[in-house]
Amino acid sequence: MATVSKKSTASKTVKAPIKSRKLTAKKTTPARKPAPVAPVKAAPVAPEAKIAKPKKQKLVRDSFTIPKIEYVVLDELKLRAAKLAHPVKKSELLRAGIKALTGMSDTALLSALKAVPTIKTGRPKKT
Repeated sequence: MATVSKKSTASKTVKAPIKSRKLTAKKTTPARKPAPVAPVKAAPVAPEAKIAKPKKQKLVRDSFTIPKIEYVVLDELKLRAAKLAHPVKKSELLRAGIKALTGMSDTALLSALKAVPTIKTGRPKKT
């Protein structure tokens, strides 16, 4: 004969039957007419009155190797400019130097370039 085992029903949860909801019409308020909007006319601008904005220059980010002694000179020049009531950044000092080199004659530029020793480029070795 086959035996039937009884399983406990205490662990099972019984779900309540779903009640059907009645659909009710929502109360609606009568739609209001929007206030009439007067068309806005743009004031005519004469081409002469329009201020032309200068175009932004594209910037280039670069890195370079410089001897420590010359790097210290940059800081000294920054302090000197601050004493003259015109604080500057290192990049502004370098750009001023480029402008000064551009204004030189060819012979003066060549002598200034010969005064700067050539250094090995690249990252310095870790010490």
